[in-house]
Amino acid sequence: MIFEIDFHIDALDAMKNYPSVLYAIGNKELLHRQKISIVGSRKANQYAKELSYQLSNRLAHSGVVIVSGGAIGIDAIVHKAAGAESTIMVAATGLDKRYPAINKKLISEIEKKGLVLSQFQAGTPSQKYNFVLRNEVVVALGDVLIVSYADKNSGTMRSVEYAKKMGKKIYVLPHRIGESIATNELLQNGEAEAIYDIDAFVASFAKEKGKVSECEDVFLEFCKKNPSYDEALKKFPTKVFEAELSGSIKIVNAKVYLC
Repeated sequence: MIFEIDFHIDALDAMKNYPSVLYAIGNKELLHRQKISIVGSRKANQYAKELSYQLSNRLAHSGVVIVSGGAIGIDAIVHKAAGAESTIMVAATGLDKRYPAINKKLISEIEKKGLVLSQFQAGTPSQKYNFVLRNEVVVALGDVLIVSYADKNSGTMRSVEYAKKMGKKIYVLPHRIGESIATNELLQNGEAEAIYDIDAFVASFAKEKGKVSECEDVFLEFCKKNPSYDEALKKFPTKVFEAELSGSIKIVNAKVYLC
C-alpha cells in the first residue's frame, strides 16, 4: 500500500531542493536508523560484486541500513546482501511500477520487509532525468557514500558529484589499473578513501554508532530483567529491532536476553 512520508527527514536537507512529497511502501522506521548509501555500475566486475555483497551483508548485520537505487548490478546485489528488512530502495518511477522488471521479485520483498521510496506519483514511467533525481535522494539518505565500481562519465559518477556537493565522505573499493577507472581517479585525487579491510571498516562504523546514549542505557537495563518480547516491542520498538540485528540481544521462548 502506497502512503506519503508524514515527517521531516533531516538527511534530505542536504539536497538542492527538499522533495515536495515522498511516496513509500514498507517500514518507514528504517528512516530513523543509521544508513549508508552504496552505488555502482550495472556492469561491475566479479571482484566488485563479491566485495559489495560482503560489505553490505556485514554492515546490515551490524545494524546499518543499506540505501541504493534498485537497479541491475551493484544496486540489486547490495539490497539482497543486506536483506530486505535492512534496506531502503529509492525508485525512479511511480511505486505502482516495479522497475526494472528483472528485479520485480526483489522489489516486492523490500516492499514487504524493508522500505521503497519515490518522489514520483503513481503512474510515472521510467524517464532519463528521473534517475538523476533518484540518485540525489540515495546519496542524501546515507551518512556516507560507498562506490563499488564506476567508469568515467557513468551515471554512478553523478552520485559522486552529489556527495561532493553535500560534503559526504566517499569510500571506494581499490581496483587494479584499468578497472573502475573513475574510482581509481577519486583515490588518486584524494577525493575518496579506499576500503582495504571490510571487517575493520564495518567495525569503525559500529564503534562510531556505539556511543551509548542515555536512551540505550535505559534499554539495556530493561533487557537485563528478561522481559517478554511483546513488552520490549511495546516500550522500545526501534531499539529491539536494531539490537536483534546487531546481536546485542537474543529472543528465546518469546523472552529477551542480553548476549
